[in-house]
Amino acid sequence: MTRKSTDDATPKPLIDAARRGQKYLDELGSRPVFPRPENVRRLESALATEMPDGPTPADDVLAFMDDYGSPATVASAGGRYFGFVTGGALPAAAAAHTLATGWDQNCFSYTSSPAAALFEQTALRWLKDLFGFPADSEGTFVTGATMANFTGLAAARHEVLRKAGWNVDKHGLRGAPAVQVIAGQEAHATIFKMIALLGFGRAHVVRVPVDAQGRMIASALPAIHAPAIVCIQAGNVNAGSFDPAAEIIERAHAAGAWVHVDGAFGLWARTSPKRARLTAGFENADSLATDAHKWLNVPYDCGVALVRKAESLRAAMSITGDYLLLGQHRDAIDLTPDSSRRARGIDVWAALRQLGRSGLAELIDRNCDQARWLADQLTLAGVEVLNDVVLNQVVVSFGDDERTKRVIAALQKAGDCWCGGTRWQGREAMRISISSWATTQDDMEITFRAILNALR
Repeated sequence: MTRKSTDDATPKPLIDAARRGQKYLDELGSRPVFPRPENVRRLESALATEMPDGPTPADDVLAFMDDYGSPATVASAGGRYFGFVTGGALPAAAAAHTLATGWDQNCFSYTSSPAAALFEQTALRWLKDLFGFPADSEGTFVTGATMANFTGLAAARHEVLRKAGWNVDKHGLRGAPAVQVIAGQEAHATIFKMIALLGFGRAHVVRVPVDAQGRMIASALPAIHAPAIVCIQAGNVNAGSFDPAAEIIERAHAAGAWVHVDGAFGLWARTSPKRARLTAGFENADSLATDAHKWLNVPYDCGVALVRKAESLRAAMSITGDYLLLGQHRDAIDLTPDSSRRARGIDVWAALRQLGRSGLAELIDRNCDQARWLADQLTLAGVEVLNDVVLNQVVVSFGDDERTKRVIAALQKAGDCWCGGTRWQGREAMRISISSWATTQDDMEITFRAILNALR
């Protein structure tokens, strides 16, 4: 399709998209949190067509999305979605995302987009400061904590094998010294997926026992023999608990091991003066992985990897190509698994700029206080809370496994809120993850009543 002249080019579709998006957000509170089956079927039926032979006006494309797609979405941007530790999108972050989409920058290098590169560098500088990482460390924005774990562990693989006299980037793993990989019994599934993708093999991971809250038991660590990588967790996916970082890192470093932190949501506790103690010691790790689309509340998708030793990240991720015009400035393509990539750093910069330090701390504290309030109310109502509520996670049981499953199904069907099921410590349970800027006390009270109604 040809572009219209400047005089005729009116950015109506983008304006219309913003209008429809705002209307969608304004109406979230009055719609079910999970879409009605008939709305899903309506979209499915409307999409069961062949690709059109000719062009369709952009306005019509957008109208179709809104008319058929909006009613079939999950209201995860609202205040009563508590599944999968999903945040909403802060107003400034959502707006910045829209503007950056209009910019349509390919931010693989400074030359490809000076603006995107500068926003990214600033956002990373702020994040390193928030998480207690040194100013000369490096980092990158990726799709989520899964790829952030991959990035940190790839840097780890390079460095521990380099120290053992092996160039893994040149020679691969065939014939390489065996790397000891250690993780907690309740490490997140993505850790094991990334370990497999990096060629270490899931079956070779040494799994350390955990306590009743899912925390790695430091005294149960095996003897560590370099080259080695130790994976620890900031924020258990169910309980929100933290591995004893200081003790584990001291022992791992004494043995020459690299320590990687999976802190998809828990690391954000460090930004709250009231809860920073939970993350004590994690700042001494060699690499950190977290999500911005969880507790920072930026639009999907956005993860962050930070690596203490910048040259380890660069060595693991760098690329060559004369046509790329690299080397005059910091180029993200040398620090990330991606080549072409969207400007995720802009969303993060906008969120941090809108919140500031005090606003970010208030967001973290408010969600944690809401989790504590709900846990207390459920306990008073006779519901069994299975975890120590130290963060934003509440894990509950409604009796035996089958009854718990029935209550979860009833709650999800009613649509007033959405909480997911999990299996933890050998029991079926419901997991409530409170991580949205949009969640109010009214939302919490509606949620509490909804849970009681489902229980009845």
